[in-house]
Amino acid sequence: MKHAVKILILVILISACRQMHSDSKIPFAEGREIVTENGMVVSAHPEASRIGISVLQKGGNAVDAAVAVQFALAVCYPEAGNIGGGGFMVLRQSDGSKHVLDFREKAPLAAKRDMYLDEDGNPSGNLSTDTHLASGVPGTVDGVTRIHSLYGRLDFRDVIQPAITLAEKGFPLPEDQAASLNRNRENFISRNRARPAFVKDSLWKGGDILRQPELAKTLKRIRKYGRDGFYSGLTAQLIVNEMQRGNGIITVQDLENYSSVFREPLQAGYRNYSLSTVPPPSGGGIILVQLLGMIESSPVGEWGFHSAKAVHLVAEAERRAFADRARYSGDPDFVRVPVRELTGREYLKSRMSDFNEKRATPSADISAGDPLPAENEQTTHYSVADHHGNAVAVTTTLNNTFGSSIVVEGAGFLLNNEMDDFSIKPGAPNMYGLTGGDANAVEPGKRMLSSMTPVIVEKEGKLFLVAGSPGGSTIPTTVFQVIINVVDYNMKITEAVDAGRFHHQWLPDQISIEANTIDSLTLKKLEKMGHEFRTRSSIGSVNAIQILPDGRMAGGPDKRGFNTACGY
Repeated sequence: MKHAVKILILVILISACRQMHSDSKIPFAEGREIVTENGMVVSAHPEASRIGISVLQKGGNAVDAAVAVQFALAVCYPEAGNIGGGGFMVLRQSDGSKHVLDFREKAPLAAKRDMYLDEDGNPSGNLSTDTHLASGVPGTVDGVTRIHSLYGRLDFRDVIQPAITLAEKGFPLPEDQAASLNRNRENFISRNRARPAFVKDSLWKGGDILRQPELAKTLKRIRKYGRDGFYSGLTAQLIVNEMQRGNGIITVQDLENYSSVFREPLQAGYRNYSLSTVPPPSGGGIILVQLLGMIESSPVGEWGFHSAKAVHLVAEAERRAFADRARYSGDPDFVRVPVRELTGREYLKSRMSDFNEKRATPSADISAGDPLPAENEQTTHYSVADHHGNAVAVTTTLNNTFGSSIVVEGAGFLLNNEMDDFSIKPGAPNMYGLTGGDANAVEPGKRMLSSMTPVIVEKEGKLFLVAGSPGGSTIPTTVFQVIINVVDYNMKITEAVDAGRFHHQWLPDQISIEANTIDSLTLKKLEKMGHEFRTRSSIGSVNAIQILPDGRMAGGPDKRGFNTACGY
């Protein structure tokens, strides 16, 4: 029955989509396994994917579509889509040049190293997760308005307008999203003075229309004033008012001073491919490059997908990469991160010098360190490609599902709780049980570490793959496995993103694995080698695009979410 309801809701959504875009002269395809010629958008929500593809159809480029998707996700996917959070973008232009934009949140100027500790020096309750103190200075609006001003093609008003319309008119909730809002109902009520749009008198059900008039007004101010429509004026004052109501510390000065940062892409080769991903303050890019470098000399494709030899090698490489990241990762504007040394081929070769083909290496025997802080599963990723050869990979988040669950009164958007991604106290676990070190301690104006790993892959200089995933500390290992699924195991993109996944992050000393991912005989072999396993429901939720040999684009929306590919 539940499955039938999901199918019915999907039919309703597709019908609504066709009606919404009935004025478009160019039809578009939508679904899980689609191949198109002119453009592709793959995101966590069908409404956002449709808006992105409509922008491409109107003559926009991949940047225009990506910005439209970001604003749309803030409306239709409040679990992680946002204007009150941050993220990372990898942009490939049609001439092959690459750019990385870091619009990660920053600690407010009044932040202090021990601000979440009690009198005894221990973490104090849920200050870093459930309160106004949990919010870093948002970076999303600065990032997307900046990237659009430099590389967009359409007028900004035309790019943001679909999200405004979506917020005003509303959209039908998929059954799973209605359930997600219901699960968080008490948090929305208890943490907000005024009842936000996410709460109604009765529980949400699939097909209900979610309208957000206050968010629409905020988006209109951004439409009119650009960046200043968020970081100054009425919206900024509403944010400061909300902070004062809940004893938060973000000020007008924090908002005015925020600036996204262009960083040099982290680039590396793997077999006959080259990839571009994000450098610190995301640790995910380094982990991805290290993993590829540590397995490149091994014929994993010949060993077979999820064979004992391949799983053992990958788990051991993951174990070492996470131990490294703990020691060295931080905001490069505050600490030196030896990226070149950590990703060098000779170093990676030496890192695997104690690898035993027959036995697991206990994590206690791997150099001490602390795993990266992790975003919740409700981080989100979207991928965009246009027919010019431009491509954009964006991973964005509020941290926990719905962030702190605190909505800025009068402005209609959720605040992030990214401050928990700092090391609240060296050695003390964050909300996901992961610990950090001094390099990631709280400091005013500092960006907290991330695991986000958007990536663009090329083959012989031509665009080949655009990908990324949510999933906290599992993000880089998820993206890594999708890449080798395509490159080493010759899977088509839908197979590569749907395939079962596993994850080792050094501590705890175990392999997390999705149910029914590895056959029982192989599991027994790995257990005899010394590996321990913990089964979990899902790992990551990839949204990817693969460019086929004939130049067409294949969408890869992960089956694990309500992900949707749209193309034309």
